[in-house]
Order: sequence, then structure tokens, then C-alpha cells
Amino acid sequence: MDEIRKNSDENWKETVGKEKEDLKKENKFVPPEPDFSFFITTLSLQASIGLGVMANPVTNKKEEDLTQAKFIIDTLGMLKEKTKGNLNPDEASLLENLLYELRLQYVSKTKGEVK
Repeated sequence: MDEIRKNSDENWKETVGKEKEDLKKENKFVPPEPDFSFFITTLSLQASIGLGVMANPVTNKKEEDLTQAKFIIDTLGMLKEKTKGNLNPDEASLLENLLYELRLQYVSKTKGEVK
């Protein structure tokens, strides 16, 4: 089973590497390498959209969905707990700061302090 997984991982890396090279040759967009900071920043942007702080990129309008925002904030909180001790200082600080700001905005919204 481990050998199958190893072969699958190697095939995946080889295929993705070839696809990136093809995109570069065609001068097409090559997505950034995934990393933890990019991932949690993307989640925080989704929470900000749910909080109505940022416009929804699809509608270009601010649309509040506090249930969705809370789910994403809770997901970031879960990631903080599950990754405790495994993040570098910059990642841990970024996650802590994002959670603080999002929780503050959420509480303000639910108490009617921010429109």
C-alpha cells in the first residue's frame, strides 16, 4: 500500500510539474505554490466577504452571511488548534492576527455595532 501511495505521489508531482512548464511556455497564468499562509489568508478573505466587509467578487456587492463567516472563522480556529506547535513563527502570528480581527468583526456585527 505504501508503494502505491509513493508511486501515486511521484506521478502527481511529475504531472503537475509538466503542466506548469507547459503553462509557462504558453505564457499562461501559473498558480502560486500552495503554502499555509496563502491558505489561511484565502479563508480569511472568504470570512470577510461573509461579514460584509468586502464585496463578493462574483456580484461585486457587499453581502452579509454571518453563518458562513462564523463557519470559516471556526474553521480557522480549528486549524490553529490542530497545527499548534507545527507552524513557523510567521505562520502562527498571521493565524493569530487573522483570527483576532475576524472574531472582533464578527462580534461587532452580531451586536449591531457595525453596519
